[in-house]
Amino acid sequence: MEITKREDDRPAVRRGGVEDLAAVLAMLDSAVEWLTAHGRTGQWGAEPFSTRPSSVEKIRENLESTSVWIAEDEDGIPVGALTLSPRPSSYVEPAGEPEVFVRFLVTDRRRAVRGVGAALLAHAAREARRQGVDLLRVDCYAGGDGALVAYYRGQGFVPAETFTVGDWPGQVLERRLG
Repeated sequence: MEITKREDDRPAVRRGGVEDLAAVLAMLDSAVEWLTAHGRTGQWGAEPFSTRPSSVEKIRENLESTSVWIAEDEDGIPVGALTLSPRPSSYVEPAGEPEVFVRFLVTDRRRAVRGVGAALLAHAAREARRQGVDLLRVDCYAGGDGALVAYYRGQGFVPAETFTVGDWPGQVLERRLG
Protein backbone atom coordinates (compact mmCIF):
# COMPACT_ATOMS: atom_id res chain seq x y z
CA MET A 1 0.00 0.00 0.00
CA GLU A 2 1.47 3.35 -1.07
CA ILE A 3 1.11 6.08 1.55
CA THR A 4 2.38 9.61 1.13
CA LYS A 5 4.24 10.86 4.18
CA ARG A 6 2.30 13.38 6.22
CA GLU A 7 3.32 16.99 5.66
CA ASP A 8 2.49 19.81 8.09
CA ASP A 9 0.11 17.56 10.05
CA ARG A 10 -1.97 16.97 6.93
CA PRO A 11 -3.56 13.58 6.48
CA ALA A 12 -1.68 10.72 4.87
CA VAL A 13 -2.76 9.78 1.36
CA ARG A 14 -2.96 6.17 0.19
CA ARG A 15 -3.97 4.42 -3.00
CA GLY A 16 -7.65 3.51 -3.02
CA GLY A 17 -10.13 1.73 -5.21
CA VAL A 18 -13.65 0.39 -5.54
CA GLU A 19 -13.18 -1.33 -2.16
CA ASP A 20 -13.46 2.19 -0.66
CA LEU A 21 -16.98 2.70 -2.07
CA ALA A 22 -18.73 2.58 1.32
CA ALA A 23 -16.30 5.10 2.84
CA VAL A 24 -16.62 7.42 -0.17
CA LEU A 25 -20.42 7.25 -0.06
CA ALA A 26 -20.34 8.08 3.66
CA MET A 27 -18.15 11.12 2.89
CA LEU A 28 -20.52 12.22 0.16
CA ASP A 29 -23.51 11.80 2.45
CA SER A 30 -21.79 13.91 5.11
CA ALA A 31 -21.00 16.59 2.54
CA VAL A 32 -24.63 16.66 1.33
CA GLU A 33 -25.83 16.94 4.93
CA TRP A 34 -23.40 19.81 5.60
CA LEU A 35 -24.28 21.63 2.36
CA THR A 36 -28.01 21.23 3.05
CA ALA A 37 -27.61 22.54 6.60
CA HIS A 38 -25.95 25.62 5.11
CA GLY A 39 -28.69 26.15 2.50
CA ARG A 40 -26.43 25.07 -0.36
CA THR A 41 -28.34 22.29 -2.13
CA GLY A 42 -27.50 23.42 -5.67
CA GLN A 43 -24.25 21.47 -5.82
CA TRP A 44 -25.33 17.92 -4.96
CA GLY A 45 -28.98 18.20 -3.91
CA ALA A 46 -30.41 17.37 -0.50
CA GLU A 47 -30.72 13.58 -0.70
CA PRO A 48 -27.84 11.37 0.48
CA PHE A 49 -25.85 9.83 -2.37
CA SER A 50 -26.14 6.40 -0.75
CA THR A 51 -29.94 6.46 -1.21
CA ARG A 52 -29.74 7.18 -4.97
CA PRO A 53 -28.95 3.98 -6.91
CA SER A 54 -27.88 5.82 -10.06
CA SER A 55 -25.49 8.01 -8.04
CA VAL A 56 -24.04 4.98 -6.26
CA GLU A 57 -23.41 3.35 -9.63
CA LYS A 58 -21.75 6.52 -11.01
CA ILE A 59 -19.45 6.67 -8.00
CA ARG A 60 -18.64 2.96 -8.36
CA GLU A 61 -17.81 3.48 -12.05
CA ASN A 62 -15.61 6.46 -11.17
CA LEU A 63 -13.70 4.42 -8.59
CA GLU A 64 -13.24 1.59 -11.11
CA SER A 65 -12.08 3.76 -14.01
CA THR A 66 -9.76 6.30 -12.38
CA SER A 67 -6.75 6.53 -10.12
CA VAL A 68 -8.20 6.69 -6.59
CA TRP A 69 -6.53 8.30 -3.58
CA ILE A 70 -7.83 8.27 -0.01
CA ALA A 71 -6.77 10.69 2.73
CA GLU A 72 -6.70 9.20 6.22
CA ASP A 73 -6.52 10.78 9.64
CA GLU A 74 -3.91 9.76 12.22
CA ASP A 75 -6.06 6.76 13.19
CA GLY A 76 -6.25 5.48 9.61
CA ILE A 77 -9.88 6.56 9.13
CA PRO A 78 -10.71 7.81 5.61
CA VAL A 79 -11.45 11.55 5.67
CA GLY A 80 -11.18 12.46 1.99
CA ALA A 81 -11.16 10.98 -1.49
CA LEU A 82 -9.79 12.07 -4.84
CA THR A 83 -9.90 10.49 -8.27
CA LEU A 84 -7.59 11.39 -11.15
CA SER A 85 -7.85 10.69 -14.85
CA PRO A 86 -5.85 11.58 -17.96
CA ARG A 87 -9.05 13.04 -19.41
CA PRO A 88 -11.96 15.09 -18.09
CA SER A 89 -15.54 14.08 -17.51
CA SER A 90 -17.65 13.75 -20.67
CA TYR A 91 -19.22 17.21 -20.26
CA VAL A 92 -15.81 18.99 -20.31
CA GLU A 93 -13.70 19.44 -23.44
CA PRO A 94 -10.21 17.89 -23.26
CA ALA A 95 -7.37 20.37 -22.86
CA GLY A 96 -5.69 19.55 -26.18
CA GLU A 97 -2.48 18.61 -24.35
CA PRO A 98 -1.59 16.01 -21.73
CA GLU A 99 -3.43 16.67 -18.50
CA VAL A 100 -4.32 15.14 -15.18
CA PHE A 101 -7.95 15.82 -14.37
CA VAL A 102 -9.39 15.78 -10.86
CA ARG A 103 -12.60 13.92 -11.58
CA PHE A 104 -13.78 13.82 -7.99
CA LEU A 105 -12.83 15.38 -4.65
CA VAL A 106 -14.76 15.03 -1.39
CA THR A 107 -13.95 15.45 2.27
CA ASP A 108 -15.78 14.00 5.25
CA ARG A 109 -17.64 16.82 6.95
CA ARG A 110 -18.22 14.66 10.06
CA ARG A 111 -14.50 14.74 10.80
CA ALA A 112 -13.21 18.27 10.43
CA VAL A 113 -9.59 17.34 9.76
CA ARG A 114 -7.85 20.51 8.63
CA GLY A 115 -6.19 20.49 5.22
CA VAL A 116 -7.73 17.31 3.75
CA GLY A 117 -8.70 18.87 0.43
CA ALA A 118 -5.38 20.71 0.18
CA ALA A 119 -3.45 17.50 0.93
CA LEU A 120 -5.33 15.63 -1.79
CA LEU A 121 -4.81 18.42 -4.33
CA ALA A 122 -1.10 18.56 -3.45
CA HIS A 123 -0.99 14.82 -4.04
CA ALA A 124 -2.71 15.31 -7.41
CA ALA A 125 -0.01 17.82 -8.37
CA ARG A 126 2.73 15.38 -7.33
CA GLU A 127 1.08 12.63 -9.39
CA ALA A 128 0.88 14.87 -12.45
CA ARG A 129 4.56 15.84 -12.10
CA ARG A 130 5.49 12.17 -11.61
CA GLN A 131 3.74 11.46 -14.93
CA GLY A 132 5.56 14.34 -16.61
CA VAL A 133 2.33 16.32 -17.04
CA ASP A 134 2.33 20.11 -16.58
CA LEU A 135 -1.45 20.69 -16.52
CA LEU A 136 -3.73 19.82 -13.61
CA ARG A 137 -7.42 20.61 -14.14
CA VAL A 138 -10.62 20.27 -12.13
CA ASP A 139 -14.26 21.14 -12.65
CA CYS A 140 -16.68 22.20 -9.95
CA TYR A 141 -20.06 23.67 -9.13
CA ALA A 142 -20.00 27.37 -10.01
CA GLY A 143 -23.39 28.37 -8.63
CA GLY A 144 -24.53 29.69 -5.31
CA ASP A 145 -22.10 32.04 -3.62
CA GLY A 146 -19.10 30.87 -5.68
CA ALA A 147 -17.36 29.46 -2.59
CA LEU A 148 -16.18 26.30 -4.34
CA VAL A 149 -14.58 28.23 -7.21
CA ALA A 150 -12.96 30.51 -4.61
CA TYR A 151 -11.64 27.45 -2.76
CA TYR A 152 -9.91 26.12 -5.88
CA ARG A 153 -8.51 29.57 -6.65
CA GLY A 154 -7.05 29.56 -3.15
CA GLN A 155 -5.38 26.25 -4.01
CA GLY A 156 -3.55 27.81 -6.96
CA PHE A 157 -6.03 27.08 -9.76
CA VAL A 158 -7.20 29.72 -12.22
CA PRO A 159 -10.61 29.72 -13.92
CA ALA A 160 -10.65 28.50 -17.51
CA GLU A 161 -13.98 27.83 -19.22
CA THR A 162 -17.50 27.60 -17.83
CA PHE A 163 -20.12 25.01 -18.79
CA THR A 164 -23.60 23.85 -17.84
CA VAL A 165 -25.07 20.41 -17.45
CA GLY A 166 -28.83 20.92 -17.58
CA ASP A 167 -29.28 23.85 -15.20
CA TRP A 168 -26.14 23.00 -13.16
CA PRO A 169 -23.47 25.70 -13.68
CA GLY A 170 -19.88 24.50 -13.75
CA GLN A 171 -16.41 25.97 -13.87
CA VAL A 172 -13.23 24.36 -15.16
CA LEU A 173 -10.09 25.52 -13.37
CA GLU A 174 -6.49 24.74 -14.20
CA ARG A 175 -3.10 24.86 -12.57
CA ARG A 176 0.23 24.88 -14.40
CA LEU A 177 2.79 22.82 -12.51
CA GLY A 178 5.96 23.74 -14.37
